[in-house]
Amino acid sequence: MTLYEFNILSFEEKLATVFDIGIFLDNYITKDIRINCYAIDKFFVELVYNAEFNTITEVRSFKNGNEVEKYSKDIKLL
Repeated sequence: MTLYEFNILSFEEKLATVFDIGIFLDNYITKDIRINCYAIDKFFVELVYNAEFNTITEVRSFKNGNEVEKYSKDIKLL
């Protein structure tokens, strides 16, 4: 699956894809936000959680950039 193919999916299809083929890499937790990071083929997906309601509020996909920096100390990028 490519990043473009993933991005055109609906919210529900993105979640199903992450849970079916995504590989969990790391999480990022602060006082205000909780994010799980997954790898799918050659891109990353973040699932943003609302801790108060225990729901996923956002799906973010990316290949590189600022988004990956918060994980860079824990994840080796090839």
